[in-house]
Amino acid sequence: MAATGKIGDTSHMTIQEVSRLSGLSEPTLRYYEKIGLISAVERDESSGHRRYGPAVVETIEALGCLRSSGMSLQDMRAYLQHLETTDAARLREVFQRNAERLAEEIERMRVRMRYLQLKADLWSARERGDAEAEYRAVTAIMPVISDMQ
Repeated sequence: MAATGKIGDTSHMTIQEVSRLSGLSEPTLRYYEKIGLISAVERDESSGHRRYGPAVVETIEALGCLRSSGMSLQDMRAYLQHLETTDAARLREVFQRNAERLAEEIERMRVRMRYLQLKADLWSARERGDAEAEYRAVTAIMPVISDMQ
């Protein structure tokens, strides 16, 4: 992690560098600072531009991973809070709850994928003029439609 700007003796990164490193957009980084998810970011005295120190960058990298997993802002905040207190039980709960949420999302996506595959099969059968294959596809789609609702 190379930093381009310097404030005192500590290396600091620009918002563009932190955005590239973390995968979080610049507006998201500003928003996270605004809502207090990350601490106030130092400013370059001459330009007023944000300069992210190593500790803040480390937090932002973690938040980038959490966001990529679909974690809510509330759970990200809980993660940071419990991380400070090293409350392992609470941290496990946050990650377990999110793993369960993600498993449910994956199952919903599997159902949607099955629906699309069956619809493709139906149209392929119709294209070929294969009434038997079309009937099988329609029959197979019905329970999937129920699962989607």
